[in-house]
Amino acid sequence: MNAFPLLPGAVNDRGQPVTLGVMGGGQLGRMFVQAAQAMGYVTVVLDPDPASPAGLVAHHHVCTAYDDPQGLAELAGRCDAITTEFENVPAQALRALAQQRPVAPSADCVAVAQDRLQEKAHFVQCAPISGVHPAPHAAIDNPAQLAAVPEALLPGILKTARLGYDGKGQVRVRTREELAAAWAQLGRVSCVLEKMLPLRSECSVLVARGADGQVVTFPVQKNTHHDGILAITEVREGAVPAELAARAQASTVAIAHHLGYVGVLCVEYFVVDDGRGGLDLVVNEMAPRPHNSGHYSQNACDLSQFEAQVRALAGLPLAAPRQHSPTIMINLLGDLWFNPNGVRAQAAAQPVSPPWAEVLALPGTHLHLYGKLSARRGRKMGHLNITGETFGQVHDTAARALALLGLPPLE
Repeated sequence: MNAFPLLPGAVNDRGQPVTLGVMGGGQLGRMFVQAAQAMGYVTVVLDPDPASPAGLVAHHHVCTAYDDPQGLAELAGRCDAITTEFENVPAQALRALAQQRPVAPSADCVAVAQDRLQEKAHFVQCAPISGVHPAPHAAIDNPAQLAAVPEALLPGILKTARLGYDGKGQVRVRTREELAAAWAQLGRVSCVLEKMLPLRSECSVLVARGADGQVVTFPVQKNTHHDGILAITEVREGAVPAELAARAQASTVAIAHHLGYVGVLCVEYFVVDDGRGGLDLVVNEMAPRPHNSGHYSQNACDLSQFEAQVRALAGLPLAAPRQHSPTIMINLLGDLWFNPNGVRAQAAAQPVSPPWAEVLALPGTHLHLYGKLSARRGRKMGHLNITGETFGQVHDTAARALALLGLPPLE
């Protein structure tokens, strides 16, 4: 194997250009590939979809299942280091790759993020260091655990332990009867019940950590969700109270260090009433990869989350990202293509392109579409970053862009 760092444009010990690989071909993989290519790396994607967004722009596309032995062997043979773009890549596939090539984040880190019960246990272990706890919760794996749920956890949210994201695999429950019905509805799979908290807002923090333990932190991101899917991210001074923002950043660094994490990690938090007239912070979940809420960094920072991912994987120095502009990021779902004039307009039978010319006429707008060949409701098709000299300018432009797109106004 080549010694680290894997320098951009260098030749490896096999006489080939240094090559970075990614498991997964979605939009996060696409933007990783684009960042790696901008720095001079050859790129390879493994994804079973021949039209995957990342596969369409990579130098090579290994079009196999994530656990296909031949596909994994080809990826390892072509690459000098490998990462993943989403947490549901089989951990055993990452372990197999790690026997031949450096893999970051590790299979063990990804496995923690794949299971909410393991994730909560990790947060509890980190709490003495991070000072931030998860919501009160209980595991439900069998009828006995269901019957033993403390009354204090109701009302709550029942979540599947695995494979839930963007609001999927979650049911709100108020009573024991609703809890039992919800567990049956979810197939009586392993679940976690979380106590419903007096939520004031949500935020997230991105960090990048190298194999040498060096870590850098991005600004705290304030997030707004609609139907469990991220809709708006706002990043500016004061969006999250300074004391809570500092705690969130310190907590995320502690979580990354405790995992021995290498790569870009996002941790999401709830801001809740503390019962004494103030606010408190509760850790919710983590993503072992770049995150939707970090897309603003492409246009508002001098280091994007995707370049940070490339640097961490290749063993390059991690410069501290600096935000140079206040920003708002708008998530663009496939619904826009079917309701181009807003949610109250008559739905189109066939997808219609949103009014990009009018949106891009607004100052400080930056459109990122993911190259997906078909629009579907709820499918992440792209995002719009808005930057400006002041947050007032950004807010006004975002309000106009949302109106043009027929999306709900800013809260």
